Amino acid sequence: MERNNLKLTLNIFEKNGEPSEDNPYLFNGDFVDRGSFSAEVVLTLFAYKLLYPQHVHLARGNHETTDMNKLYGFDGEMTTKYGDKMRDLFAEVFCALPLAHVLNNRVFVVHGGIPSNPEPLLLEEIEKVNRFRQPPDGGDDHGIMHDLLWSDPQDSFGRSPSRRGVGYSFGPDYTKAFLERNGLTHIIRSHEVKPTGYEIAHDGMLTTVFSAPNYCDQMGNKGAFVTFTAPEMKPVYTTFEAVAHPKIKPMAYASGLGNMFGF
Repeated sequence: MERNNLKLTLNIFEKNGEPSEDNPYLFNGDFVDRGSFSAEVVLTLFAYKLLYPQHVHLARGNHETTDMNKLYGFDGEMTTKYGDKMRDLFAEVFCALPLAHVLNNRVFVVHGGIPSNPEPLLLEEIEKVNRFRQPPDGGDDHGIMHDLLWSDPQDSFGRSPSRRGVGYSFGPDYTKAFLERNGLTHIIRSHEVKPTGYEIAHDGMLTTVFSAPNYCDQMGNKGAFVTFTAPEMKPVYTTFEAVAHPKIKPMAYASGLGNMFGF
């Protein structure tokens, strides 16, 4: 799931049912920023996490970080609505969010992309990365944390510097090698707007799922979510249009320094 507004989140629940012990959810990062209802969205998701701790799962996205929050609105929104103490508390809690999940030993779910190390990493190596911090400025952990939060797939083989300036773009050969070394079948990631809400790439091995329709009230894209049922774990994609929300513009609490669509 991606950021924007509470009406979007509730619309997904109307289509797929509310989270429960019989209807688990994994929300794949970027709950905050750019929309002007981040507080309502993240508080709703955390409430469901408290209610169903084993059935609601929250992954960290690149926008669950202090640098991005200062630029793209969450910092200003929380300070305006609740004060500095609540803003700082969320910054601390975001550091506890997992960087990736594995579904039924088959599907790797991550916000951005896979680590771009020349030798594919084992899941155990990713699990050892210290996530209880802000993303490091340097290249420690071989950039693993940055790659998980920021990287994107590319059509060509190999890897390339990311247009974002953080992380890498990785090709289908990297995806295949990572899946084979870890005995997995598919990667689900988010992080990029897609016109139809999702896009299948890398010979069917990787799918981008983006659930914020009409992103920032300007892009006109559909949103989507994906459903898996064990044991087959065959992805089923549901797309949907945007719904009306209160007339507060996106980025209303942003610093004004951020590029609307660059990250």
